[in-house]
Amino acid sequence: MQVILLRRTMGFVLTLIAVSVIVFAVMNVLPGDPAITILGIDSTEDARAALRAELGLDRPVWLRYLDWVWHAAQGDFGTSYFFRVPVTELITERLPLTLSLALAGMTVTVVVGITLGMIAAARHGTFGDWAIMLFSQMGIAVPAFWLSILLVLLFAVGLRWLPPGGFPGWDEPLLAARSLILPTTALALVQSAVLARVTRSSALEVMRLDFVRTARATGLSRWRVLRRHILPNALVPIVTIVGMQVAAVVTGTIVIENVFYLPGLGRLIFQSIANRDLFTVQALVVLFAAIVVTANFLVDIAYVLIDPRLKGRMT
Repeated sequence: MQVILLRRTMGFVLTLIAVSVIVFAVMNVLPGDPAITILGIDSTEDARAALRAELGLDRPVWLRYLDWVWHAAQGDFGTSYFFRVPVTELITERLPLTLSLALAGMTVTVVVGITLGMIAAARHGTFGDWAIMLFSQMGIAVPAFWLSILLVLLFAVGLRWLPPGGFPGWDEPLLAARSLILPTTALALVQSAVLARVTRSSALEVMRLDFVRTARATGLSRWRVLRRHILPNALVPIVTIVGMQVAAVVTGTIVIENVFYLPGLGRLIFQSIANRDLFTVQALVVLFAAIVVTANFLVDIAYVLIDPRLKGRMT
């Protein structure tokens, strides 16, 4: 286990370094001038030059990168060009909303996806199985942003049950929870459809094994066999997909937060890209990469906990 942790930690660090290099390089070769974006096209060249010097944009790219990495390692991601406040402050302010949305989306995805997948496997070949697979196919085919618009039209504009967008703040927990229902639903439905198909396929493979027939022959009920014998042995491919879906959910918040006008990190990175706010974009992309890599790291650990036989293959 120590070897696995060491290797995954080294991979984590190297991945973040690679991401930071790529993002920094891409943001600095894009056309446009941040000084013009901030001051406007009517600004004078002297004013632009003074701002570039203030922001450090007149120094070589490699020197700026090393300086940024050095300060980022200490928790200082610089000052936002556009908002004129420390990037760390922007992230700290908006991170709770994005994490809440992502965690809620993943929770709904896992619960709904695994439940529907196991029901479809148990009812294999019946109308229930066919209905669940139809739902999953439709869920995979529907883009999240289009589903978001449909949910707003139905539940906010038509039925007026839920707010169409915005976020009232954490001071009012009930209103905050209501404002996250539609975004969470839009974020989770597509991913739960994918997970349902994978769960069904994995469960059906396990059902064909001899020990399942033996368990049924001892008189155990179908649902008890599913819960105690089939699901634990079908978890490895399920956990693999869940790890991949963390990345989809995290990046999906960018679209969802803009559709529902939520002041989270997804909306912040969209605004920062539009305004060429280099420090903010770099910090957010590295943060999203860290979340995804951490999720994959936890998935690797979960493999060993679920099936100790995989321990030797991962070292």
